[in-house]
Amino acid sequence: MPKKKTGARKKAEKQSERQRQIRTLRENINIAERPCNFSMECDKCGVRQKNRAFCYSCSAVQKLPICAHCGKQKCMKTSDCVIKHAGQHTTGMQMVGAICDICEAWVCHSRKCLSTHACECALLDAECKECERGVWEHAGRIFKCAFCESFLCEDDQFEHQASCQVLESDSSKCVSCNRHGQYSCMQCKICFCEDHVRRKGFTYKRNEPYPCPKCGHKTCESKTMSISTRKYDYGRQNEYTTKEVHYSEEYQRVTQGMSSFSLDANYDDEDYDDNDSEAEED
Repeated sequence: MPKKKTGARKKAEKQSERQRQIRTLRENINIAERPCNFSMECDKCGVRQKNRAFCYSCSAVQKLPICAHCGKQKCMKTSDCVIKHAGQHTTGMQMVGAICDICEAWVCHSRKCLSTHACECALLDAECKECERGVWEHAGRIFKCAFCESFLCEDDQFEHQASCQVLESDSSKCVSCNRHGQYSCMQCKICFCEDHVRRKGFTYKRNEPYPCPKCGHKTCESKTMSISTRKYDYGRQNEYTTKEVHYSEEYQRVTQGMSSFSLDANYDDEDYDDNDSEAEED
């Protein structure tokens, strides 16, 4: 018989389980809810953009900057601040300690934020899959595709997600055999059957989606998504229209001269042939 757990042991196990859940929730937080990706409206020009240290349009500084790591606008009296301000709260430029080179947002002077934000910044590799622009090239927020989890800018997020569920193959069959692909990877745009989605010698966790054998991204059941296959358009699909080409006056003058010269040459050849035929008859 195993020993009975004491009350302190049960309490410690519950606390450790709760801490594990908090860590997983913190890691899996949506990128749109990250403080470095908050929506910000400039106090001077009124342009709505991503949380930044300086406005993307007019380079103005916000009156109440937001920390890119913890999301606070006011530093309290009791905090792990690098710059001590005992007995008073700090806001504005008195609260900030650095600017992140990755997300271009203020980081407060808390020791934890200054030491960990650069490594844990959510926009570390944030480059739009469609337009290949980073945080520095546009003012909008960064999002992730709901299917392939690729980074998208604010301008291309809806257009990309509308065309993301398209496979790279001509059918929805498994890439290793000819059976129906029950699981699909939206990053590789391929399907797998029940047998080939599992790898030999790999242990899978219960109640979790199978990872893709090719890239490791989690797969989803094909029946739960509106997946379509690649299509080809052969031939001319619409009425052919010629484009009007505008030439310069000099080019038109030269071409007209060449055409008149060729006509004169043809007339001379015909006259020469007529003279030869008359001479032969004589």
